[in-house]
Amino acid sequence: MKKITTIFSVVLMCVSISVAAANKELETLAQQYFSTMVATQAPSATHKELEAFLALLSDDVGSQHIPFQPDDTRTPDGKENMRKGMAYYLGAHTEYKAKLLDTFIFNNSGFAIRYSHHPKGIHPQNQQPIEYTQTIMDVLEVEGGKIVMIRKYHQ
Repeated sequence: MKKITTIFSVVLMCVSISVAAANKELETLAQQYFSTMVATQAPSATHKELEAFLALLSDDVGSQHIPFQPDDTRTPDGKENMRKGMAYYLGAHTEYKAKLLDTFIFNNSGFAIRYSHHPKGIHPQNQQPIEYTQTIMDVLEVEGGKIVMIRKYHQ
């Protein structure tokens, strides 16, 4: 009985250490995701900031941002599609502020961040001024250390 208790304790401790390490990796990835995403929205953002953000994503990343992107299908060119879409909006903001409000870690498969942001600028498509404040939650799935799915929800 003593052997079983010892073995169980060792296994439990190993699992706890593994979960803690996975949570730390996801916490770090969440912080990287937020900081690189915010950098892509800055008035001075360039392709360098965009590529730093995209480096966190899998090539087949899926993205859903209702009502703009209702389909969350992962496709082989998912990252390339995000690159094109995000590059179009680079430099559209004359001001951008964001504040991370919460980070949630989901076992070893994903995380969510909730943040408020305030963009101001000129919309590149219709040349109209934009300015608003919003709270957003990004829910992200992770596989092999890369973000494979991004879902954005507005409050």
